[in-house]
Amino acid sequence: MSNASSQRLARLLALVPYLLARPGILVEEAARDFGVTPKQLRKDLELLWMCGLPGYGPGDLIDLSFDDETVTVSFDAGMDRPLRLTATEATSLLVALRALADTPGVTDTEAVSRAVAKIEDAVGQAQPSGVVIGLGGRPGVAETVQRTVTRAVDEGRALRIRYYTASRDAITTRVVDPKRVLLMDGHSYLDAWCRQAEATRLFRLDRVDEAVLLDEPARTPEEAEPVDVAGGAFRATPDQETAVLELTQDARWVSEYYPTDERTELPDGRLRVRLRYSDRSWVVRLVLGLGGRARVVEPLPLGAEIAERAERALRLADELADAR
Repeated sequence: MSNASSQRLARLLALVPYLLARPGILVEEAARDFGVTPKQLRKDLELLWMCGLPGYGPGDLIDLSFDDETVTVSFDAGMDRPLRLTATEATSLLVALRALADTPGVTDTEAVSRAVAKIEDAVGQAQPSGVVIGLGGRPGVAETVQRTVTRAVDEGRALRIRYYTASRDAITTRVVDPKRVLLMDGHSYLDAWCRQAEATRLFRLDRVDEAVLLDEPARTPEEAEPVDVAGGAFRATPDQETAVLELTQDARWVSEYYPTDERTELPDGRLRVRLRYSDRSWVVRLVLGLGGRARVVEPLPLGAEIAERAERALRLADELADAR
């Protein structure tokens, strides 16, 4: 089944209980909640009309009443309960909720905390093997950074930050003029004018080591172009090389913390991703540091270099052991 087909199936299964809880809801509003166009939602509703109980007679099929603007379920054919979350789905939802709780500017953090508690209680705090709920093996947003960024945005003041750029494996100190905080793909980002780059940039807050509030107002140039986030936060650059990695369950966090795309699920909880990087020595250190939890699929020369480095390290360890 294609990804689009599996997404549509999940949507169809969730639609009936959703509509039962919201009789007469606007088609446009329901489409927005499901992340599809009103046209696509109407196609889904037309398909639901042909679904129902065995026999598939007039009294067996799901019955809907909708016009150009609203929709109501007249007969649910027993599909009156939402789907249960799998452990993996619950984990993904918890990660997103906790990222939301860490986002500066979120006013009702108590509501987020209550939602987290309810989900954990419903799934018995189940965690798939090798998955760390909430952080996925990654460092989170430091509380001091969160507070400082919140103040900077609220008060319109400049910030000095120490920032880790994952694709270059580099830490830089720069002064930025904050505009807003965004939540995308389960991560918090600071949208700010970077005086060093002389351009608008997105800074992932879990990669900010230090944030210092400056005693000067933020001053974004009038000609500054806003960051286009329609396609997500990640933007590939021409100088980046790529490597295809296979990650075990315990190393899946790499796909969230570093710039990756083209994710493919594999048996036994493994994940294949394409990692983008600017520093070859950095990706060699990354894979070696994962200690067998990551395998380079391509390019082959990179995999050979990492294997040779690992063998050299093992030989040195044996020599040191023999010398004792």
